Amino acid sequence: MDTSILAPAAALVVWSIIMLFWMAGTRLPAMSKIGMDLSKAAPGGRGQDIDPHVSPSVAWKSHNYAHLMEQPTIFYATIMILAISGGATSLSVSLAWGYTVLRVIHSIWQATVNTVAIRFVFFLLSSLCLTILAVQALLATI
Repeated sequence: MDTSILAPAAALVVWSIIMLFWMAGTRLPAMSKIGMDLSKAAPGGRGQDIDPHVSPSVAWKSHNYAHLMEQPTIFYATIMILAISGGATSLSVSLAWGYTVLRVIHSIWQATVNTVAIRFVFFLLSSLCLTILAVQALLATI
């Protein structure tokens, strides 16, 4: 089995973990600064509950981490289908790297500048890569 299609997925997994630590590294000090004590949090609280109490630039990292747990799950499944079916081509690998790079750029943009119109372009381009990959996965399995 050619595993080159798996590398972009593994890279996005590592990036997601980097975003997790970036989020925690900004969020925990911000919570401490406003006097929020996790040990006294109400049962069932969610991360989004903190957003109104921290600066937008702190919340942006959390929002991006959530985004990395959403659409990329389709990417991971698609990559696995292509890898297992043997349907990955050099175009698939290039599109997978394109998707990964665009998601990293999207993350950095959202976590720092967060101009939505620009961020949407990165999302749209990455979604286009994913759509083509998904069609390739479908064709590889029918």
